[in-house]
Amino acid sequence: MDNDVKDDEARESDRRPLGVAVVGFGWMGRVHTQAYARVLHHFPGLGVRPRLVTVAEEVPGRAEEAAAQYGFAGTARDWREVAADPRVEAVSITAPNFLHREIGVAMAEAGKHIWIEKPVGLTAADARAVADAAAKAGVQTAVGFNYRNAPAVETARAMIAAGEIGTVTHVRIRLFSDYAAHPEGALTWRYERERGGSGVLGDLASHGVDLARFLLGDIASLTADTAVFVPERARPTGATAGHTRAAGGELAPVENEDYVSCLLRFASGARGVLEACRVSVGEQNNYGFEVHGTKGAVFWDFRRMGELGVSRGTAFQDQPVSTVYVGPGDGEYAAFQPGAASSMGYDDLKVVEAYRFLRSVAERTPYGATLQDAVHSAVALDAMTRSAESGAWVTLDGTS
Repeated sequence: MDNDVKDDEARESDRRPLGVAVVGFGWMGRVHTQAYARVLHHFPGLGVRPRLVTVAEEVPGRAEEAAAQYGFAGTARDWREVAADPRVEAVSITAPNFLHREIGVAMAEAGKHIWIEKPVGLTAADARAVADAAAKAGVQTAVGFNYRNAPAVETARAMIAAGEIGTVTHVRIRLFSDYAAHPEGALTWRYERERGGSGVLGDLASHGVDLARFLLGDIASLTADTAVFVPERARPTGATAGHTRAAGGELAPVENEDYVSCLLRFASGARGVLEACRVSVGEQNNYGFEVHGTKGAVFWDFRRMGELGVSRGTAFQDQPVSTVYVGPGDGEYAAFQPGAASSMGYDDLKVVEAYRFLRSVAERTPYGATLQDAVHSAVALDAMTRSAESGAWVTLDGTS
């Protein structure tokens, strides 16, 4: 028998099967499931092997379709069946925001490890409740802040920490999308305060806050302005997934924000601007950052995920910017591509997330973004909401 085959078989026999479930099977539930299916292809040294036990989804037929396509052993209409299932050791929570707290706390209390999508509920109190339940239960957690997993972002962080651009002076973070720009976009839970929470703050600005903290450290204070640019939408007449259109339905008000702009002051003394919008016509996932320091700068655009614009040196004025292509040795790049400048994609970032979650479970120590990061992000989002209402600067007390 070929030695490589023997090694593969030995490695497979050393892996402990880990029963996983997915709760909520919209687009993000599909992404999590695909990540579980691919993770061992890219990270063969992982100490556990995910086994798809159950998919829970209340929309009739959707769970059954998922099971047939991806090989889940069973289906459920009620997520409580997952919490009670002893075969399930880890669960992906990809249900709508308003369900995060109830499901997350219940899964933690049932002893399930949790991979949950941001923003983890509607408020910081929700995120903190899930984090506290997980800490009390001693389970591992992961949160869907996928953009920090890009090898270029991790490289930028290392450069900043090493002082390669000097002392950071200011940062600009943008998250512009057109997913809600069409006036016929259906009034789903995303646009309702009670079920969706804080609109574009929870959906996109939560990523921006995480990137800000990941790159530059804690935010000390902020002031924000918000707006709703599409004030009414039509209610959908059936089940929805993703960003569905609903022309001709009953019109109802959009209750949460389409847009936010925020000024940031970091504990380090650096300044920042964070801007996010879900109705930006002409912008398709225009996410990125520009970090400036006393000796240089670093630039990243999600749409050119494997590239960094880097300016460093001693010229200061008229100092050029070079394009750097990340490659093996940067973040988890080597798990996907053998040489620099070969593209990675969005789903690859979720595979990295799955790997770090499953590694946390296998080794009983956290890797990647956790529920504590979600709490920090949610505290900042709550502060933005208060600031937009009052017009004042809000201090983040750092006790999150």
